[in-house]
Amino acid sequence: MPTVVLMDASLSMTRPVSLEPCSEELQRKNLAVAGLTMLFEHMATNYRLEFTSLVAFSSLWEQLVPFTRDYNILQEALSNLEDYDKTCLESALHGVSNVVQQEWGHACPTQVVLVTDGSLGIGKGSLRHSLQTLKGRPEDKKFPLPFPFPAKLFVMCIANAEELQMTDTMDNLEQLLQLNGGDGQIFTMEGQLCLKSVQSMFGRLIDAAYSPFPAVLRCGNLASDVQVFPRPEPVFLDEEIDPMPRHILTDLEIVGFIEIGDISSPPVMSRHLVLPIAVNKEVDEVGPGTTEEQEEETSANQQAGKAPNFCVLLHGSLKVEGMVALVQLGPEWYGMLYSQADSKKKSNLMMSLFEPGPEPLPWLGRVSQLGPISDAAENPYGEDDSKSPFPLQPKIKRSYAQNVTVWIKASGLQTDVQKILRNARKLPEKTQTFYKELNRLRKAALAFGFWELLKGVSELLERECTLLPDTAHPDAAFQLSHAAQQLKLASTGDSQYAAFDHNINPMHTDFSGGGAGM
Repeated sequence: MPTVVLMDASLSMTRPVSLEPCSEELQRKNLAVAGLTMLFEHMATNYRLEFTSLVAFSSLWEQLVPFTRDYNILQEALSNLEDYDKTCLESALHGVSNVVQQEWGHACPTQVVLVTDGSLGIGKGSLRHSLQTLKGRPEDKKFPLPFPFPAKLFVMCIANAEELQMTDTMDNLEQLLQLNGGDGQIFTMEGQLCLKSVQSMFGRLIDAAYSPFPAVLRCGNLASDVQVFPRPEPVFLDEEIDPMPRHILTDLEIVGFIEIGDISSPPVMSRHLVLPIAVNKEVDEVGPGTTEEQEEETSANQQAGKAPNFCVLLHGSLKVEGMVALVQLGPEWYGMLYSQADSKKKSNLMMSLFEPGPEPLPWLGRVSQLGPISDAAENPYGEDDSKSPFPLQPKIKRSYAQNVTVWIKASGLQTDVQKILRNARKLPEKTQTFYKELNRLRKAALAFGFWELLKGVSELLERECTLLPDTAHPDAAFQLSHAAQQLKLASTGDSQYAAFDHNINPMHTDFSGGGAGM
């Protein structure tokens, strides 16, 4: 989940902070930089695979750092941030929308961290003016919220609540969150404006949006403590009448393994990085001048790095064997673990979450009914792995696998009716084709509840019967009258005659000996 840091670089951020006389004078901008430094350090340690971009704004906006994983570049750009003019938040939000869509499109969930002092600007271009003129705007000047992609908006105010409540700032910021669908939060500083309070505020942001998810990964008798990044969001099922949030369990149980080719590229809800807690590869060496406590800590790190770890074993095995592990996330909720290459020399253990349900991937069937190859009477992959038991063939043909009658335009319906009439004029030679087309139209009309069509075709067949020439075969009149009567009965909606699975069969007459003429 990429992050965009939207940094206020207006002149109001240069206002000094009132501190004790002996302490160093700081600006609100300095406090913001200190808070973002804390956030970047946390992300560099725990979210090193996530991309972050830095955008500065005043009356205009500028992307200082494109999406990157190098937090040193972000920190350097933050340290060299210049001061500009007045605040114009609307144009900055347009900028965020542009950079995210250019890099990630419309489907990637994004977190936007807005850092500001709470000054909303003055006159045209201010947030107050933008919110007051939301209605009646032309399409090309719409307000940028809600974002055209899933996004959470976190507002970090370098001001305390008392200061913001003296004006309508909080009301405007809360309206900003509501325009984005309510996803996000407003953070304010507590007490005096100082380094300690800004670090406390960014600590609350980290707890809310950037804290890892601790879990235990199990497979039989093997287990490993892991952390999942980013923290999986609760899921709401649309089909439930009163949906309740579903959370993944902290006990992640591997239920089986399957080849990558069989699972293909399944639809997933989200992707997460899985890291073992016990393994620390960056072990410091003991050298001259180290204290006894440092020696003990380094020794413990070295032992942890050498200790066997199931998570490391699993990652290596999945990578070498070209397989994925199916993992149970909760009751009737599954995901998969797999190795994903981050570069030519580096790969990571990833976890993708499927939609909750007993059958998240239709071509595999119910996950609970999958079993080991040893339980099968014969190897489903063949002796030389030349075949696969997947995808499973459905017991019932899906509607998209059959010839379904669809009338999108009037011309399509007219063509089907004319086909029936052409066959009607060639009775009894076209008896089978006539009833085949008639039953096809009848089923479609019943499926759509198009009773008037059945009645109308019935009247057309009755008219065709009266227009038969004297040289027509006697069986033609009997068949047309019979078909017209059956359609008229079906048009009433009576279950006896309007059953969907019922077919109108040719009428048996003394003249219909095999459908040939005399």
